[in-house]
Amino acid sequence: MRATSPPTALVLQPQRGDGPSYLATWLHEAGLAFELCSVDAGDTVPLDASPYAAVAMLGGAMSVNDDLPWLQRAEQLLRSAVALNRPVLGHCLGGQLLARALGAAVTDNAQPEIGWATITRHDHALARAWLGAATELQVFQWHGQTFALPPGATWLASNAACAHQAFACGPHLGMQFHIEVDAEKLQRWALDAPDTVTPNQPHVQSAAQMRQATGQHLAQSLALARHIYARWWSVAQDLLQARTSS
Repeated sequence: MRATSPPTALVLQPQRGDGPSYLATWLHEAGLAFELCSVDAGDTVPLDASPYAAVAMLGGAMSVNDDLPWLQRAEQLLRSAVALNRPVLGHCLGGQLLARALGAAVTDNAQPEIGWATITRHDHALARAWLGAATELQVFQWHGQTFALPPGATWLASNAACAHQAFACGPHLGMQFHIEVDAEKLQRWALDAPDTVTPNQPHVQSAAQMRQATGQHLAQSLALARHIYARWWSVAQDLLQARTSS
């Protein structure tokens, strides 16, 4: 059901089990209304972003290159958000679809990246604005594909496993990592992790490694999520105020 308290965010959830988690917690704690569009639950992806102040898209096991009708609708939704200047926040698959909607290719990464990983924030003002002051960030990954940088986008972060970890394009942010993870989601996801890893999978963690690293890194990840979500919503409010005052 669409919330009636403006402004409203739309959260697009492609897959059951990959819900908004800490994003929902942050929105609730901030007293912000949001609408959840759950594809697995049978919700129809809207094509028009105009009813919303901002859009967030979560992850999923599918590829943005798959011939799925809902993905085509989701890409049209993100293009609508871009055209209307509604800030888009893309998590993993969502970041890949944002890149594609902006004209970039999404292809197989050289190797899978599963588990906690260090990414390096680039040293410029926009990267600091989106990702904070720390240069080395601990984030959770689960992907086998990657996005190219869209035309006109600014590259924000990278690591050895996957060069393009984050980009900004206007008010929009695409991330390859899962900043929405919380303890509950990580506990569930560890059940799907491999029991052992092989030497040719240097960026894949076992369930035991994930659980150990979660204790070390989750607090920092949540702090980064708060920073990113606060900027996303602040940008959305600034743009909303500009529309209503013009």
